[in-house]
Amino acid sequence: MKEKIGNFELNNIYCGDCVKQMKLIPDNSIDLVVTSPPYDQIRDYKGNLSFDLHMTGKESYRILKNGGIAVMVIQDQTKDFGKTLTSFKTIIDWCDNIGFKLFECVIYRKNGSEGAWWTKRFRVDHEYMPIFLKGEKPQYFNKELLKIPSKHGGKVMTGSGARKTNGETQPRVTRPINLTKCRGTIWDYLMAGDKNPLKRKHPAVFPDKIPYDFIQCFCPKDGIVLDPFAGSGSTLIMAKKLNRKFIGFDIIQEYCELAKKRLKTEFNDGQKKLPY
Repeated sequence: MKEKIGNFELNNIYCGDCVKQMKLIPDNSIDLVVTSPPYDQIRDYKGNLSFDLHMTGKESYRILKNGGIAVMVIQDQTKDFGKTLTSFKTIIDWCDNIGFKLFECVIYRKNGSEGAWWTKRFRVDHEYMPIFLKGEKPQYFNKELLKIPSKHGGKVMTGSGARKTNGETQPRVTRPINLTKCRGTIWDYLMAGDKNPLKRKHPAVFPDKIPYDFIQCFCPKDGIVLDPFAGSGSTLIMAKKLNRKFIGFDIIQEYCELAKKRLKTEFNDGQKKLPY
């Protein structure tokens, strides 16, 4: 028999309103949520797209285990030369009214397009990826696989010491430079665009590398990943490729079928090798 959680078989996608679906999942049962909501009508989606970000956060908090993490990829629409602030309002709401901590807000750096505003605004080269934490500290955190090459890795260098809280500078330090370093809070996906023609049938996609990185960092080996706005299925496919269990929801039947088709295609065609 297939493993279930609440009313749902694991490693499957279900069509319906994510809040209603999440209400059928037991408390404290999900390890990681990675998603991108259809915010601010920036893309033209098909069908009924009514959704409630507050209730999505409330249900995500309830079903996450203590130490569980919820990650959101989000930006803001520009109206009359001003940002909607949907991202910031959602972060404050989820923290002040639902109970999450903001573990960190990572910047997703990408190649933006000039668009219709090219003579009137800056090009937008980023999206926000707030990382929400339930509880005191993450139940699982492994950033080793996310490290990036050090520019001067392998060299021995001398540099100024760090500043103390009182403003004084510590003595100069001479030490070998590690080959890799923590990537920090700006995550570069400039070359991570996906050319998968099946995936591109969805109007709003993000690089598969995004959920791949978050799952490696925050989801234990036997953990369960949830995407309440599954879209083309990138989070679910990366969960499966990393041998984690998953559940996906999407309110539009066409996109549920698209995600299922991607899963079937990528895993039935011998493409089980990790992509990164």
